[in-house]
Amino acid sequence: MKLSDFDFDLPEHLIATRPARPRSSARLLLAQDGAIDDRHVGDLPRILRPGDVLVLNDTKVIPARLTGIRRRDSAQGPVEARIEVTLLEPAAEGWQALAKPLRKLRAGEVIRFGAALSAKVAEIAEGGLRLVFDAEGDAFDAALREVGAMPLPPYIASIRPPDAQDLEDYQTVWAARQGAVAAPTASLHFDAPLLAALEARGVEFVHVTLHVGAGTFLPVKVEDVTTHRMHAEWGEISPAAAEAITRAKAEGRRVIPVGTTALRLIESAAVADGRVDAFQGTTDIFIYPGYHFRVTDGLMTNFHLPKSTLMMLVSAVMGAENIKSIYGHAVRNGYRFFSYGDASLLIP
Repeated sequence: MKLSDFDFDLPEHLIATRPARPRSSARLLLAQDGAIDDRHVGDLPRILRPGDVLVLNDTKVIPARLTGIRRRDSAQGPVEARIEVTLLEPAAEGWQALAKPLRKLRAGEVIRFGAALSAKVAEIAEGGLRLVFDAEGDAFDAALREVGAMPLPPYIASIRPPDAQDLEDYQTVWAARQGAVAAPTASLHFDAPLLAALEARGVEFVHVTLHVGAGTFLPVKVEDVTTHRMHAEWGEISPAAAEAITRAKAEGRRVIPVGTTALRLIESAAVADGRVDAFQGTTDIFIYPGYHFRVTDGLMTNFHLPKSTLMMLVSAVMGAENIKSIYGHAVRNGYRFFSYGDASLLIP
């Protein structure tokens, strides 16, 4: 299975830099029963069945992009350097982070992010560092909201910088548990009216948590994709959520995760076909064609990067040849790609 098997040509103008408004007005490519249908996310109440279970990731994205100043004394006086920091994940003490330019930092130095927040460089390692901030808990959260920016994916950030609108746009309406540095982007298409309509239809919602890490954007660098090592992310499925999914499967109802993060989590917690146990910990599950799905009956997801692990995952759901047809249709018909783009509902 070669990396080139998951490549395709994507015109740059199809990369979305802003989401559809309202959220549920985004287009939806429905692929089921061997057919492709062009719909909108707002059509979901007419597409899904009563009793279907949508698995929703309730992680909350933090404003993880920070710009600060490092001051250092010299014989000529204080010397300042501008430092760009991206938080990655909490550490035993502080946060693991990336910094640019890393070469301008030393362990023990302080980076000040305005008056609201500063951090000490506790440790520098290859490719990153560990920061210990001068605030914790609610005070840290409030300071981060004041000085931080949303960590937009590289393919958006290279086109435009994050702004105040992204604080709302790059967050799901049900976000509850803070800790992600990337959004579960398929969930960005849902708004309150759509959720109410789905509930009236008899669709059940189950909330789980997977804190999406920056590793979701890491490229695959090996030609034999089966040798790729996935990044690890922390997740949790409560006993109630696990029971709801297991009950639905036992009753013959469909379980459809919204987003690849929710799918990876429930498959990580699956202990048998149709059965999920409560789960808390990290998962580095890598899903590619040939994978046997234990609980997933379909997937709602956005359109993904060529040669990415997410292309491999959707190819596992639908089959590699089917995905090539689906993505070819999406490109020809002007669907918008990536985090702020349109959606697909894949029912194998």
